Amino acid sequence: MKQLTLKVDGMMCGHCEAHVNDAVRKAANVQSVTSSHASGTTVVVLDDSVSADAIVEAIQNEGYKVLGFEEQPYKKPGLFSKLFKK
Repeated sequence: MKQLTLKVDGMMCGHCEAHVNDAVRKAANVQSVTSSHASGTTVVVLDDSVSADAIVEAIQNEGYKVLGFEEQPYKKPGLFSKLFKK
């Protein structure tokens, strides 16, 4: 599993966040996706076999601009990190 954090320009509200999330879900079978218009980011947890380019293309096809992304191995949060927000 890997985590992809994308910087997305053009999200202005919660509806935009949902639009981006739906586009990502349609493009690939992802574990989770969350977007924030306030921070201008979308975070996707997905299988290693899924290309970041497919996610970028899906978002851009919806009219948003991906300014860049960071890919890293996904670390599943443990029980104590959830309890203590570490």
